[in-house]
Amino acid sequence: MTVTALTAGVFAANPLLRTYKTPHKTVPFNELKIEHFMPAFEEAMKVHTAEVDAIINNPKAPTFQNTIVALENSGRLMSKVSAPFYTLLGAETNDELQQIAQELSPKMSEHANSIRLNEKLFARIKAVYDQKAKLKLTPEQRTLLEETYDGFANNGANLSAADKAKYRELTKELSLTTLNFGQNVLKETNKYQMVISNKDLLAGLPDDVLDMLAANAKKAGKEGWLIDLKATSTIPVLKYADNRDLRRELYMANSTKCMVGGEFDNRENIKKIANLRLEIANLLGKKNYAEQVLQRRMAENSENVYDLLNKLLNAYKTTAEKEYAEVQAFADKNGAYFQVQPWDWSYYSEKLKAEKFNLNDEMLKPYFELERVKQGIFWLANKLYGLNFKENPNIQVYHPEVTAYDVTDSKGKFVAVFYADYHPRDGKRAGAWMSATKGQWKDGKKDSRPHITNTMNFTRPTSTKPALLTFSEVTTMLHEFGHGLHGMLANTTYSSLSGTSVYRDFVELPSQIMENWGVEKEFLDQFAVHYETGEKIPAELVQKIKDAENFNTAYFTLRQLSFGFLDMAWHTQETPFEGDVIAFEKAAMESTKVLPVVPNTGMSPTFSHIFSGGYAAGYYSYKWAEVLDADAYSVFQKNGIFDKKTADSFRVNILEKGGSEHPMVLYKRFRGKEPEVNALLRRHGIAP
Repeated sequence: MTVTALTAGVFAANPLLRTYKTPHKTVPFNELKIEHFMPAFEEAMKVHTAEVDAIINNPKAPTFQNTIVALENSGRLMSKVSAPFYTLLGAETNDELQQIAQELSPKMSEHANSIRLNEKLFARIKAVYDQKAKLKLTPEQRTLLEETYDGFANNGANLSAADKAKYRELTKELSLTTLNFGQNVLKETNKYQMVISNKDLLAGLPDDVLDMLAANAKKAGKEGWLIDLKATSTIPVLKYADNRDLRRELYMANSTKCMVGGEFDNRENIKKIANLRLEIANLLGKKNYAEQVLQRRMAENSENVYDLLNKLLNAYKTTAEKEYAEVQAFADKNGAYFQVQPWDWSYYSEKLKAEKFNLNDEMLKPYFELERVKQGIFWLANKLYGLNFKENPNIQVYHPEVTAYDVTDSKGKFVAVFYADYHPRDGKRAGAWMSATKGQWKDGKKDSRPHITNTMNFTRPTSTKPALLTFSEVTTMLHEFGHGLHGMLANTTYSSLSGTSVYRDFVELPSQIMENWGVEKEFLDQFAVHYETGEKIPAELVQKIKDAENFNTAYFTLRQLSFGFLDMAWHTQETPFEGDVIAFEKAAMESTKVLPVVPNTGMSPTFSHIFSGGYAAGYYSYKWAEVLDADAYSVFQKNGIFDKKTADSFRVNILEKGGSEHPMVLYKRFRGKEPEVNALLRRHGIAP
């Protein structure tokens, strides 16, 4: 970091620019103010520019060290400023932060382009790349060189001056439009409120859900029960409410978000994003955006993606149709006089599940108190990888509900900081995710350790009960903690190759494999006790979980496939899109249809994964990685689910390595061979 590029006054006055004097140099969230961010970003950009200029103006011939490594190590102040800003933007945002994001987006795009499109810098990178065969590089060094060269070549470095100018404008506009998309989804979600004053309309809802809805109303200064569009409301209402009109109204509100006109309508943003991505891909010599993205993925091209999607579609479609027919027959038997619609699916599925397996969420939730589940997952991390978690109240957090932990290994050596943030707020976007307020890298013998965050949207405790999780939420917690382990156990030299900085269709392996332990009795016995009686979860209840594990699995698989087909449809277009967004969507998802299609509803206007997240032409990754995780977990099943040798191999070959080598090389080093799709089919009972 070139401190001379900063005025002493600005440096001293802004906590984002000072050296943090906090435990493990964690972000001093208590000291941060809105007005600190924009000046800090502006100074960080100046410093980064000066660091890059020093590389360009180096009179010595380009080498791996003075060009590739120097570029890798530049921009650390930018990362230091960016991490807390984007953490807050996702988990504790407000109008002022969103306005800064709007102002910042084009500036950040321009800054990135000024580096990526710099001819002199790329000439030095190319000079090193052209002699890579002669250089004695480690596998990680070779990967860094290739990733650096490809990162520039695939982002406009080889374009003409006129095309570079065009590229700058397109990427700047794309960055702002994707930001607008995500902000619209959050604002539209927060805008909706349905206040119920007659409790009879809420018949069927469990008491803790009623308590939560009453708390929502009280917080909003209203009488009765308040239903919003956060998952903590929509999921239980659609699953339990006997009132079909209520279910339909909520389903329609949730499925028409950002597509019925008004200031938060995202349909024009979708067209703009799709067309900007296509134009950028064409400018870079690709026929569509998927071709541009997939060249740096395990799948390699859209043909391989479609091959997987279609293979799974063919394997699961007949079973999914049988599952729908079974739910319809159950509804008919129980007095339904209608075809089961999407707003009926969860309701009748849950009742059928209870009848078939004598199992439902309300039977399980008393055994899954949030704090105990968290401690159980910490126990699993200790059992597999020797990690210990100790709350550190001296670490500043961005919201009182966030808890920070010191993570150490079996010898007491510091490994990482872990932040846990579990409940929904108006300033938090929907979903669940892992992020980092600081990455991992090495400077010589110094290993700079990461600070990792898990962010969820789980039901809050009520006045009468602690926060009790559904089994699905337990699975989500395991999933995101798997991403967290990928970040916490990172052990690479270069930050751009560290932790979750891997191919998008490989990044879900460490997360999805963790879900497998969720049905294992030996694991559940460590924490799953009744929050009132202290009774350990009964063996027969665990067996019911296992028996019901594949209930409607084919339907849920087709639902995921529908999102993958939709994503690929948007990003394999070869001509600009000017049609109807919803009609296009319905056509793209037609082959996966199981439930009746409801007119004037849509997924695309709120599909943040692909229109404001990092999964464009990559949503298939969840199913791709599911094949990997089923195959990988079979090794644990064979050797023992807590087998230390297997866990050590997974840690050393997968979790620690990040993106330092090609993911298939890493996977084969762990598994001994390439993955097979049959492991997933066997898990789901589709193949013998």
